[in-house]
Amino acid sequence: MLCCRARVLSLHSVRVRTLPYERKKMTSGEVPLHDLIKPLSWLLGKWRSEDGFGHYPTIKDFKYGEELEFFHVGQPNIQFSFYAWHAETKKPMHREIGFIRIKPGTNQVALIGAQNTGLAEVEEGHVEGQEMKTETQTMARLSFGTPPAVRKLSRVFKRNGDILEQLLSMETENTPMTSHLKISYQKVK
Repeated sequence: MLCCRARVLSLHSVRVRTLPYERKKMTSGEVPLHDLIKPLSWLLGKWRSEDGFGHYPTIKDFKYGEELEFFHVGQPNIQFSFYAWHAETKKPMHREIGFIRIKPGTNQVALIGAQNTGLAEVEEGHVEGQEMKTETQTMARLSFGTPPAVRKLSRVFKRNGDILEQLLSMETENTPMTSHLKISYQKVK
C-alpha cells in the first residue's frame, strides 16, 4: 500500500513576494517623478465623486459615482484606474485601467486603456496647462460585444484647484459623436 504525505501550509510557511515599491509611494512623492510626465503632475492622486451624470440618445439618463486614481512609479508614464458605480444601487459599472504617456519634446499625449466592457483603445491629444484633451485613434472590441459598437471616444480632463472635471463624448455605429458623461471629482489624497 502506497501512502502519500500531505503537506499543510500555513500563512507563516508561505513566502510573500512584495514589489520593490509600495503603492502608497507612487502618489506621495517618494518616487521621483519622471521629467517627461511633469506636465501631467496635476492629475496625480485619488479623486472621487458621487454625482456624475450620464446620458445618451439611446439610453435612459443616469447618475453615477466614480473614483479615479492617477499614480506613477518613476517611469515615463502615469498609470490610472477608473471605477464607477450606480448612484442608487451602488452596483459596479464601468471599470478602466491604463497609462498616459507624453511624446518627448511636445505637449502630445496618449491615453492607453482597457475597459471591462471589452474595449481597448489608444486615445491621442494634447495637454495645455491643467487641461488634457484626447480622442480615439485606435479601438479594439470583443467579437461578442453587445451592440451597438463604440467607434470613438473623446475626453477632456480639466483641473480647477481641488476639483477635477471629466467630459466624455461617444460615437457608436448608430449615433454620431454625442456628449455622454459629465462629472466633477474632489481630490481625496
